[in-house]
Amino acid sequence: MKKLLYSLSILLLLVIFACKKNNPEPVSEHLGSVQKYILVTNLSFQQKIQQLITEVQRGNINAGVLQKQFDDLRAEYKKMEWAVAYFQPHTERFVNGPALDEVEIEENTILEAEGLQVLEEYFYPQYEEENREQVLRYLKKLQNKSTAIETYFDVNQINLSQTFDALRSEIFRITTLGVTGFDTPVSGKAITEVIYSLNGVESALKILEKNIQSKKELKALHVAIIQAKSFIKKSGSNRNQFDYLTFITQHLNTISEKLFELKNADKIPNVEVGKVVKDIAPTIFAQNAFNADAFVPGQDYKLTDAKANLGEKLFYEKRLSGNNQRACVSCHLPEKAFTDGLPKSASLAGNPLLRNAPSLNYANFQHGQFWDMRREDLEGQSVDVISNKEEMHGNLKDIVVKLNKDKFYTEEFQRVYKKEKAIEDWQVKNALASYIRSLSVFNSRFDQQFRGKETLTKAEKEGFNLFVGKGKCATCHFIPLFNGTVPPEFSKTESEVLGVAENSKNKKLDSDLGRGRFHETIGQLQFAFKTPTLRNITQTGPYMHNGGYPTLMDVMDFYNQGGGKGFGFKLDNQTLPEDQLNLTPEEKNKIISFMGALTDQ
Repeated sequence: MKKLLYSLSILLLLVIFACKKNNPEPVSEHLGSVQKYILVTNLSFQQKIQQLITEVQRGNINAGVLQKQFDDLRAEYKKMEWAVAYFQPHTERFVNGPALDEVEIEENTILEAEGLQVLEEYFYPQYEEENREQVLRYLKKLQNKSTAIETYFDVNQINLSQTFDALRSEIFRITTLGVTGFDTPVSGKAITEVIYSLNGVESALKILEKNIQSKKELKALHVAIIQAKSFIKKSGSNRNQFDYLTFITQHLNTISEKLFELKNADKIPNVEVGKVVKDIAPTIFAQNAFNADAFVPGQDYKLTDAKANLGEKLFYEKRLSGNNQRACVSCHLPEKAFTDGLPKSASLAGNPLLRNAPSLNYANFQHGQFWDMRREDLEGQSVDVISNKEEMHGNLKDIVVKLNKDKFYTEEFQRVYKKEKAIEDWQVKNALASYIRSLSVFNSRFDQQFRGKETLTKAEKEGFNLFVGKGKCATCHFIPLFNGTVPPEFSKTESEVLGVAENSKNKKLDSDLGRGRFHETIGQLQFAFKTPTLRNITQTGPYMHNGGYPTLMDVMDFYNQGGGKGFGFKLDNQTLPEDQLNLTPEEKNKIISFMGALTDQ
């Protein structure tokens, strides 16, 4: 654990140094005022923690009073969330992260969940006096995190580039997490809290007004924020009735665009650190917004068209298998969104393998490959598949020998990798991975709608609102990737314990331990599987890791019931809420209709 914290500290210092090095503009008194705003807000946050501690200590069991104080506490945090989440991501994780223990696999350590989401489960739906000591313990831990926020912003200086980058990240956070209810799963106060987050952004901009020359663009940004808050006030905060599609496309995207235009007009430099969403993207839904190289293992592995074209040839190359009879495409068919349409893929002998073949589309935007996340990147994935005795039964060293005897491949590899040497194994892995990275095209009708073109039907629009709202799908399948890689930093991919049955008819828990196969001593990972993307989902059935659910309606029924626990399975570590969603058949059909709009064109 000490080793991990030391590494995190060094990494944070390097990032801060890099930001300062690449953004040398002086810190003005107004930027100092931004820091003061954060410190003052944090002081108020500390005071509200203490008020809640006092109320709990004196034995007040009035749920309404305690919930009001807790809501005020969350509201105060939201006003400085843009700064804390950007500059102190590790602290933020324990201030407002999910109410799930953090598993540190390399350290074989479990970090207890804490913070506002944990506390929310004690105050909602009803406070119980028997939990007083636990609540006080978590509130005091929250005080310690608030002290860490105070120390950071009291010591460190922030510049204009960093501030704008943090504000941009916050708009992305509101769009992908805040409005969806990701951090308010029990209270359902997500819509209301968006206003507090926008107030924090607006307060920072007002402090910076004298630093900004482009007054016209600044005014347009302020107007966009005011209009967004007005939309919420007129619409109300009922998560099941809110028009998420209109709010995101016409308000949050507009704020993002206006912030982008202001930054460019004032010639504010970019923060030169690696990002998943490119600085040239005005919104998180823009064409080419996502950096396909964000998850590559090193500079030499970056994607090029030439690498992708070479990788495509290897993808169809049967000589990658031990018997020269099977290629990657054998189990990943382009017409099925790079799946094979089988419940479980067939082995070389024709027998069912352990799991369903996952789609390769958008596989590059995740930390962890395969359903059990046993490989970190696509290069590692290719090795596992090729060498697996039941899948391809190949050997990378033998494959390299074969390819080096082929004039076409030797010339192609030399041309692509600009080296006169013989083909190396890392190049084979990288070429295959590059082809898979090229499959993330972001050109579905959903993408077009969120870029301003009217492409979705009325049912699909209603389906999106149900997907985000009543269905709560977006709290695990984060838009716009629709997988488990958590925005807006995209630095972690989540796995979930759902309680999947052997099949949709047989209501018996599937015996596959998922990530637990490799981590037998970690209870949180038993039956845990990666959250895959829903892009192209209508083409990738049957569904779930075991292919046991033939249709999307089967999948919707499973979630609507509350997962495995909803069906009566004893599964103490299930991460999916067991509460029924109460979706009607019509509503389930609308969500499925929307998911059809995620098919690439």
